[in-house]
Amino acid sequence: MSLFDMHGQNVLLTGSSKGIGKAIAQQMARLGANVVISSRKGDVCRAVADEINAEGGGRAVDIPCNISDVDQLKMLVAKTREALGDIHVLICNAAVNPYFGPSIDLPESAFEKILRVNVMSNQWLCNLVVPEMRTRKDGSIIVVSSIAAFHGSTDLGAYAISKAADLALVRNLAVEYGPDNIRVNAICPGLVKTDFARALWENPEILKGATSGAPLRRIGEPDEIAGAAILLASRAGTFLTGQAITVDGGRCAV
Repeated sequence: MSLFDMHGQNVLLTGSSKGIGKAIAQQMARLGANVVISSRKGDVCRAVADEINAEGGGRAVDIPCNISDVDQLKMLVAKTREALGDIHVLICNAAVNPYFGPSIDLPESAFEKILRVNVMSNQWLCNLVVPEMRTRKDGSIIVVSSIAAFHGSTDLGAYAISKAADLALVRNLAVEYGPDNIRVNAICPGLVKTDFARALWENPEILKGATSGAPLRRIGEPDEIAGAAILLASRAGTFLTGQAITVDGGRCAV
């Protein structure tokens, strides 16, 4: 289990007040990591941090942030360093999808928002954290993408485009910063039971389509994505970089 020990690791997670992000934070803290709980709503972040701290293990601090604002990203990184010290692991999990429908009806404002939050903010945040990782010659960056990156969609086209762009971002950063011993990887979840995906798994037809052809015949739980994140962030994953780990119950294998 020493391969997965995270004592002494400081982890900055975006979108970590619920769903997959919260599960990652909880599980990493149980392994000894100090974690930042961050999303736009301060009261929700505080409640999750309090929950983690009450359980014991690593320390949790709450730092609200709107990741679409570069100045707020700078604040997030500065406050993380002030509260915890060096940032050893960066997890870009926050994402939006304000539009569901065909591409021809996609409003320009919605497309711009999707790209800004799901892709551009990840690039900006990496640029803010990478310099210290290069100096230290060590670090792990994880971007939570989606299996939507691998398929076309009649209703989630813009979201799929943004998640595919995240995979290109991961590969490029892995190539750029590999010589500095910085690992950059993506996790591509399938349909997971979160509030973010509620419109999908609460729709019987969509749920059937997502599960009937998958080998495991079910959707995932947030903790099942946390396991992949722990692998990539811990000593167990130090020879992994530039990869997209698909956690989808086997759906993409069919």
